[in-house]
Amino acid sequence: MLARKLIFPLSLFAVLLCLPACANTSASSSKTAPEWVNSAEAVYPRAQYVAATGSAGDRNSAEKNAFTNLVSYFGITIQVDETLVSSYYEAVANGVVEGWTDVTEMKSTIRTAAEFENLLGAEIKEVWHDSKGNHYAVAVMEKGKSARLYNNTIQANLNIIRNLTNMTASEKNTLNGVVRYRFAATIADVNVYYANVVSLLDAVPPDGIIAGSRYRLEAQNIIKTIPVGIRISWDRQGRIFGAFAKCLSDLGFDGGSGVLGGATTSPRYVLNVDASLQPVQLPGNSDKFARIEIAANLTDTRGNLILLPYNFNSRQGHQSQSEAENRCIAAAERAINEEYSELLTNYLSRLIPKN
Repeated sequence: MLARKLIFPLSLFAVLLCLPACANTSASSSKTAPEWVNSAEAVYPRAQYVAATGSAGDRNSAEKNAFTNLVSYFGITIQVDETLVSSYYEAVANGVVEGWTDVTEMKSTIRTAAEFENLLGAEIKEVWHDSKGNHYAVAVMEKGKSARLYNNTIQANLNIIRNLTNMTASEKNTLNGVVRYRFAATIADVNVYYANVVSLLDAVPPDGIIAGSRYRLEAQNIIKTIPVGIRISWDRQGRIFGAFAKCLSDLGFDGGSGVLGGATTSPRYVLNVDASLQPVQLPGNSDKFARIEIAANLTDTRGNLILLPYNFNSRQGHQSQSEAENRCIAAAERAINEEYSELLTNYLSRLIPKN
């Protein structure tokens, strides 16, 4: 599913920025409108600042509108994937990012960036209201200060990316290796986004910024090297095995080496499938019935850890027992192709990189 595009949305910064911004706000109750009400640039020259005013019937709304208008300075040049940004800030909030940052100063920089969400250094500088109850606010970014905040964050993120991708071959060719590269891709894309803002602040971003697509491609290449064994207790004509194998192969896992289904090698990751198909008696019903039950556990054999459990059961009926059983297996195939594929995809996307 394609993620929505975001152009500095109000929901991600305007409300959240009000908290850190209001601390330094200068409120004016003079009868004469301050000069910035009519022209923000008259007080905050464009060479040094990015400034915009907002007005409304109450102060909070005026401040939000000022932030919204401040964003218009950047136009449509800066676009960022909403899911990507949310993942990044969630990782910061949960302390995941700090685990990959080995410098205390950089950890502080990352936390500061998360507090500001999108516009680093933006703040409400002044507010004013007239005798009619109209409120005005001016949102300001000092270009030099904001550019430094962005560049410091970019540099901290580059350090995180280096730590995430610095692995031995044995560490790399694992699910954790995949997750580390995917997380590096997210941070890399955030850096591209930050670098674009820095350029619009008339500053120069640090060297070494790479698009996240490079790391995502490497993550997919790693998946292709990871064999997943399938051990199944019961099957009919390989149909259940085939359904699980297709899910794994569609996601890119190694399915062509003969490991799937249990070859002579012993892969680290194994899908242990316990399947059964039994006749079911329903008193007073002339049709024949059968029930299929499947319990599939994706397991890391290194620690004998169950990574992802999956369960399915279904009862099907028909005039003949063989067709009732056939319908059970067909129902299992459909469920595996639809449910398990989505379950595994979501599981991989939720994994947190471990160091």
